[in-house]
Amino acid sequence: MSTPVEKIKERLGVAEVIESYVKLDRVGGNFKGRCPFHNEKTPSFFVSPDRGTYYCFGCGAKGDIFSFVQAFEGLDFMGALKLLASRAGVELVAENPQVKSERERYYAIMEEAARHYEALLTTHKEPQEYLSKRGLTPETIKEFRIGFAPDDWRTMYTHLRNKKYSDADIEKVGLIKKPDNKEGAGVTASVNEPRYFDRFRSRIMFPIMDSSGRVIAFTGRIFNGDETIAKYLNSPETPLYNKAQVLYGIDKAKLEIRKRGYTIFVEGQMDLIMSHQAGFKNTVAGSGTALTDSLTDRENIVNNLGIVKRISPNIIMVYDSDKAGVAAAERSAQIALSLGMDVKIGTVPEGKDPADLILKDKELWKDVLKNAKHVIEFVLVNQIKAEPDKRKLAKVIAERVLPFVAQLKSHMERAHFVSMIKERAGIDEAAIWADLKRVEKELAAQAFANANGMAKRSSGGAAATPSVAKDIIHTKDNAARKVFGILYWQEAVKAIDVEQYQSKLKEILGDIFVALKKETEAQKNELIFEAELVYGKSQKLSEDLNQMLVQIEEDYLKEQFNRVMIELTTAERSKDEAKAMQLLEKCQQYTKRLAELAKMKN
Repeated sequence: MSTPVEKIKERLGVAEVIESYVKLDRVGGNFKGRCPFHNEKTPSFFVSPDRGTYYCFGCGAKGDIFSFVQAFEGLDFMGALKLLASRAGVELVAENPQVKSERERYYAIMEEAARHYEALLTTHKEPQEYLSKRGLTPETIKEFRIGFAPDDWRTMYTHLRNKKYSDADIEKVGLIKKPDNKEGAGVTASVNEPRYFDRFRSRIMFPIMDSSGRVIAFTGRIFNGDETIAKYLNSPETPLYNKAQVLYGIDKAKLEIRKRGYTIFVEGQMDLIMSHQAGFKNTVAGSGTALTDSLTDRENIVNNLGIVKRISPNIIMVYDSDKAGVAAAERSAQIALSLGMDVKIGTVPEGKDPADLILKDKELWKDVLKNAKHVIEFVLVNQIKAEPDKRKLAKVIAERVLPFVAQLKSHMERAHFVSMIKERAGIDEAAIWADLKRVEKELAAQAFANANGMAKRSSGGAAATPSVAKDIIHTKDNAARKVFGILYWQEAVKAIDVEQYQSKLKEILGDIFVALKKETEAQKNELIFEAELVYGKSQKLSEDLNQMLVQIEEDYLKEQFNRVMIELTTAERSKDEAKAMQLLEKCQQYTKRLAELAKMKN
C-alpha cells in the first residue's frame, strides 16, 4: 500500500503545484520562471515534471513539492503534508495521540479549542444575532469557524482537561493563564490545584490559521463585556504562533491573490470576512499580527509580508478613515514599500470601516479599491491638504513624504514622484533631490544603528563561532533535518547502521554537528513520523541516505569556498602574499572535493 506522501505525489504534479504560486513557461519538456526565493530579472528557476523536482540556477533552491511548499509558505513538513493532502484528496489517518510530538499536541489542542468555541456559538443566540446584524451569513460564519467564549472563568479549561490535555500544554498554547493582581478573583480551586482560568471570556472568537489551515491562535472581540477591557484580545506568542509569520486569512486568500495579481490588506477580522463574503477573496488582515521589515526572520522562516510578496508584489491597503487608521496604513505601507512591493492605499468615507462600507453596498467597496492611490501620492495629497503654509509644507514633505520615496529601488520611479512633488507642492526640483539624498543617508545610518544594536543584543558578548554555525545549519536545513529524522527512526528499526551514518555526518559537519543535533532533538517525534511517512517502504534507504550526505557535504563546501574566496580577495588587496597562498590552497582543495562529489551524484 502506498504511503500518503506517495499518493500525494501520484496525484499532484510538481509543475501543477508550483504553477499555483509562480508563473511558469514551458521550455520543451520542462518549465521555467522567476525564482520565488530570491530577486531576479532573468528566469533561472526550472521545474522538471519527469523528475518531480525544481532547481534554481541562481540561488541553488531545489527539491520536490513538499520542500517547495515548506519553503514558500514557511511551514513545517506536517503543515505542507496537510495542505497538499487536502489538495490531492488524500486522507491522513490520525496517529495515536500517545505518540504525538509536542508540537502536534499543541496543534491538536488548538483544533479542539476552535471546535468547542464553534459549538458554544450555536448555543448562544445573542452573539449569533450580533454577527447576523454585522452582515455575516451562516455559510461565512462556518467557513471562518467563528465561535464564542462565554462569560465564564473555566469553560475552555474544563473542556480541554476532560479531553485529557495537561495544564502545561493548555497554558503553553495561550488558552489559559494564572491569575495576577487584576484577574482571576472569581476562580475557585482546591488547595492543591493551580488556579488557572480561561484567557478568553465573553468574546466572539476568530481563529487564526497558518497558511495550511491549521489553527495556531485566536483573536477575541469583546461581547457585552466591561468597556474598560480591551476590545480585541489576541493570543500571546506561543510555540505555534509568531505574530511576524502569519496574516489572518492567508490560508483562504493565497490562491486568489495569485489569480488576481494583487493583495487587499485590511486591518480587522470583520473587514476581511466581509470582503471575502463580497467576493474579494484575495484579502488578508493584519489583526493579531505584527508586520516586519524583512522577508524572512533570523531562523530563515518566511515572515507575513514575505509570503504575500512571493505570490504577488502588488498590494492595496485599506484601513479605517480616522487618524489612527491613516497612521497605521502609512506605517504598514512603508514596510511593504521597503520590501520592494508596489503599494497603494484605498480611502473609505469618514466614520466608516471596510466592513460597514461593504454591508451598505459592496459596489462602494469596489470604488475604494479602484480609486486607490500609490502610497506616495496618498501621503503627499494628505500633507498638502493639512499644511497651507508653503514654507512649512516643504519641511513637512521632507519629513513625511521623502522617506517613502527613498524606499523605491527604481530611479525612474523616484524621478516620477520627485516630479509629482514639484508640480503639486510647488517646490524646486533640485531642492527635492538634495533633501532626498539627505533623507537616504539618515535612513541608512538609522538602519546601520538598528542592525548594530540587534547584533550586540543577540550576541551577548559570545564568540562569533555559534552564529557562523547557525548560518551554515540553515543552508542545509532540509537535507540535514531529513537525515537526523531517518537516524532517529532507525535507532528502533535498525535496518541500517545508525552509528556509521552518524559518524559520516559528524565528519562532514564537524563542530556544527552538535548544534544541529541539539536543534533537531526538540522535534524528534515529528522527524521520526516524517521519516516513516517518506521512507517507510523504501527499498533503497542506504542509497538515499548516501545521496543526502553527499548533498550536505557539497552545500557545506560551497559555503566554505565562498567565504575563503572573500578572505582571499581581502588578502590580495592588502598584499598579504603568505595568507593569500594559504587561502588559494584551501580553494583548490575545496574545488577538488566538489568535483569528486559531483561525480558521486551522477
